[in-house]
Amino acid sequence: MDAYFRGVRSIATVGGIMNQRIRVIIADDHPVILFGAAQALLRFPEIEVVGQARQSTELIQLLQKTPCDVLVSDLAMPGGQYGDGMPLLGYIGRQFPHVRIAVLTMLENPALLKRLREVGVQAVISKGDDLSHIGLAIIQVTRGKEYIGPSIQAALDSMGISASGQQRDVVLSKRELEVVRLFVSGMTITEIAAQLCRSIKTISTQKNTAMRKLGIDRDSELFQYAQSNGLLNLSAYVGDGNLDTPLPAKRENE
Repeated sequence: MDAYFRGVRSIATVGGIMNQRIRVIIADDHPVILFGAAQALLRFPEIEVVGQARQSTELIQLLQKTPCDVLVSDLAMPGGQYGDGMPLLGYIGRQFPHVRIAVLTMLENPALLKRLREVGVQAVISKGDDLSHIGLAIIQVTRGKEYIGPSIQAALDSMGISASGQQRDVVLSKRELEVVRLFVSGMTITEIAAQLCRSIKTISTQKNTAMRKLGIDRDSELFQYAQSNGLLNLSAYVGDGNLDTPLPAKRENE
């Protein structure tokens, strides 16, 4: 990556921004993050930090009076009259549609990526990533592309989810699928443990592992997924001696 920073680079056109530096506002309620991000962006001569905010009121006031191409914002930033999280990002997307948005977060839940896309976020970077990824994300979004930081990408890969948010075929073990099938049929974890002669801890772990593989966070989503994909008919997915069972991907509208 160091080779990327060697030499002086001229920017003729970056995503429609002609012959000028990319103007960036950084928003985070932690002064250390604000300072670190601003320092990291000094390595990118095509980027100029034009403002910083520590809560939503300051941020909206900055956006109203300061020309800005890209906003780099913390996801959780309590304080201020505009709130934080998805409501704030959605408001910014509606009020300042010309501003590209990159989000900093400690969360690496793949479900978060879909929700961020829905409110117009083009880049997501984990706070655990090297801060140089903020600059790389800014350049990518000004070119009209998305950017996913390496930590979040690794989380997506571990769950069989592509960067586009589409889930690839999921493989559940026969025991995981058996637990899911019994759970969605109405049995409790305790009842399943008794029927299968396994410990409650084992059954709970197998259920949670299956949900993680499927990209499902809540029991209600698991019931909906089971109904949509016929999991109540276990024989449709498990053959004799088949311990690794592919399941259809969770669809976007589920």
